[in-house]
Parts: sequence; C-alpha cells; structure tokens
Amino acid sequence: MPTSHSIVKTVNASRYLQQLCKHWSHKFAVEFNEETGKVPFSPESDVVFEADENDLRMVLHVTDGANLERMQNVVAEHLKRFAFREELEVVWTRGEGAL
Repeated sequence: MPTSHSIVKTVNASRYLQQLCKHWSHKFAVEFNEETGKVPFSPESDVVFEADENDLRMVLHVTDGANLERMQNVVAEHLKRFAFREELEVVWTRGEGAL
C-alpha cells in the first residue's frame, strides 16, 4: 500500500489535529482525541495523525499510488487552511512514517 508521511513543526499540533478530525467527521467515521486521530477517507485510504508539544505527524495510506499526491495535497491544504495564522511547511516523504 503506497504510504507517505510528514512531520509538521507547530506548537498547535493538538489543536490542528482536532480541527481536521472534527471537519472530516461530518463525512467519515473519524476517531480522535487530543493526541491521535484517524480519518478513513475510504476502505482503501486513510490518514493517521499524532500530535505532541512540537510536531504534528501525519501518515497517509492509499491503495492506488496514482492518488497519493492528490491526497497529500488534500490533507496539506486543509491543514494550512486551519493554520492560516502561521506558515507551516508540509513536506511529504514516501514510505512508512514513525507513528
């Protein structure tokens, strides 16, 4: 399964994790708390979040590698929308993340 991960430096990681999960909970069966979250976009793809005091870690799984870049952009753009008060750098790396 194609996978990519990103570690975003922010002291607001928990807030953004919760905002993203609440936003997507209107469409998907989202599970989250202050430190972790999972958004199952479909049976074939999901994003997993983990927050601590300095970082928001994200791991994206998709079954169709052709959708990986598109889904990376979807997650990053939603995060940046919620984090409009700060300049976040979202860099995705293919392969398993450290969640």
